[in-house]
Amino acid sequence: MSILIVIVAVIAGLGAGGALAAHLLRQQRATSGELLQRLVTTNQAVFGAERDRTTAELDGKKSLIDQQLEAMAGRLDEVGDLVRVFEADRDRKFGQLSQQLSQQSEGLTDLLHTTQSLREVLASPKTRGRWGERMAEDVLRLADFIENVNYRKQRAAVGGHGIPDFTFFLPNDLVVHMDVKFPLDNYVRYVESESDLERKRYRDDFLRDVRGRVKELSTREYVDPAGGTVDFVLLFIPNEQLYTFIHETDETIVQDASRRRVVLCSPLTLLAVLALIRQTCENFQLARRSDEILGLLGHFFEQWEKFVGQMDTLGKRIDSTSREYEALVGTRKRMLEKRIGEINALRNDSRSLASVDEDDEDDEDDEGGDGFGGSLALEA
Repeated sequence: MSILIVIVAVIAGLGAGGALAAHLLRQQRATSGELLQRLVTTNQAVFGAERDRTTAELDGKKSLIDQQLEAMAGRLDEVGDLVRVFEADRDRKFGQLSQQLSQQSEGLTDLLHTTQSLREVLASPKTRGRWGERMAEDVLRLADFIENVNYRKQRAAVGGHGIPDFTFFLPNDLVVHMDVKFPLDNYVRYVESESDLERKRYRDDFLRDVRGRVKELSTREYVDPAGGTVDFVLLFIPNEQLYTFIHETDETIVQDASRRRVVLCSPLTLLAVLALIRQTCENFQLARRSDEILGLLGHFFEQWEKFVGQMDTLGKRIDSTSREYEALVGTRKRMLEKRIGEINALRNDSRSLASVDEDDEDDEDDEGGDGFGGSLALEA
């Protein structure tokens, strides 16, 4: 029975608790609804204000972006105009470049033909000699050298030993001869060779030809100081590249040529060599003139000493004459003036004692005074 009562009481308590819980739950739901409604209202107000602010910022940024886009559009238009100008200029310059390349291509073609023709022409030794003469004449023309005034061509040397290509006139009736013939065959082969072995062979052959040409020129007796030449002869190399190649490849050739009294010169060094030769001859002439001047000065000093001696003798004589003159115009003059004074006193006394007619006495006095006293007074 008690158990039943307890169970009933528990059930009743649970029912009352459930009712209370249900009531509390309804109150809590109502409170939660109000809070939720308030939160929603507050959030809507905040979100509305934030939306308005964001909208205002977006509008400002949109306006700024629109302005920047307009500026960029203007710059893009300018850039587009520049690009079009550059494109037009590029097309024009590309056309000019194409034209120039075409002209250069034609020029290179002509140059190749000319080079080939020149190679064929220079294959002949006689033609090479003419080419060397032409190169030398061009250099001399640039230096204002005149034929038969500063140089002569193809004239036999003094003594009849060969005919040099050029003979240059120097001071003191001296001359220097020059030959322009030069070996080129092996050098052309050296340039055109593709293998190192062939290039070495043709290079050695060319240097041997140069040595042979130097030796040959030294035996032509173009050097004859007794006959009025300087003590060396010029060998003209008509190309600067050849001249440089010889110096860079084998310097002993130049030394051997110097020992044989042969001077190698190129178009650029020819004028310098001629100027140096002329200056050397002028210096030699000046040295010889200096010796002559020194001899003349010796004779001058000898005559000067004689002149000074005679001048001293003449000076002594002049001093003696001066002393005699001083004695004459000094002591003698004073003695004569004293005697003249006495004579004048006597004349005055004679005038006061005269008893003849005054006019006659005056005449006589005048005649006597003019004849003797006047001359004495004049002398005094």
